[in-house]
Amino acid sequence: MQILEAVPNRFQGIEIDAEALPTDPVAFQGRLAASLKEWTNEGLKVAWLTVPIEKAALIHIATEAGFDFHHTGENYLLLTKRLEDGALIPEYATHYIGAGGVVINDKDELLVVSELHRRSESPYYKLPGGALHAGEHIATCVEREILEETGVRAKFETLVCFRHWHGYRYEKSDIYFVCRLSPLSAEITIQAEEIEECIWLPVQDYLASESVSIFNKHIVKAAIESPGVTHMEIEGYSTPDRHEIFMPSGMEPVK
Repeated sequence: MQILEAVPNRFQGIEIDAEALPTDPVAFQGRLAASLKEWTNEGLKVAWLTVPIEKAALIHIATEAGFDFHHTGENYLLLTKRLEDGALIPEYATHYIGAGGVVINDKDELLVVSELHRRSESPYYKLPGGALHAGEHIATCVEREILEETGVRAKFETLVCFRHWHGYRYEKSDIYFVCRLSPLSAEITIQAEEIEECIWLPVQDYLASESVSIFNKHIVKAAIESPGVTHMEIEGYSTPDRHEIFMPSGMEPVK
């Protein structure tokens, strides 16, 4: 029986070639059984199987052979099977990542939004922001989200603080970074699909409002009073397209 095409990985496992998978479930069943036997005899620890959506008919064959779901994307499902008891299978991503922006103009006004789909009926003003896209930096995300939601262009200055909490969407955890930005424009154009209202609100009115959460008051206060941490490139280590590193303001790079 022909063994499935596969390559070893750094976890002493074997990754099955998704593109070379047979489309016929019966053929796949026989080749998978033979492959698992051989890989076990070779001392490999885990079999990794990515099934493209167009070959979804193979999934039940894999689960019958002892594979478990690891994670899924829009067009694939990744399954794993331990070939050795207790073998390491690294977890998939456990967190959402988001960023919000504190934008204060020269009139001491804070840029705030009231979301269209909110829990309360009355307007609830919060900072503009949202989730990072795959491969997107924090600074890029917060500038993009502010522009999309409010129409205001803003420049990232510093990372002020972050909030980490559990039990978020789909039982994942969530990390939310709060950034301070300088406004580059003032005219508001709301994103009507998500935002009901956007205004420049005096900072002191925001901090005194009973309809603003204590958490939002704290992070705005922190943005005003704290120097935050700034972006830094580390020569010989970081590359702009892959890394985003934040260090205390004024810190000199190590020579």
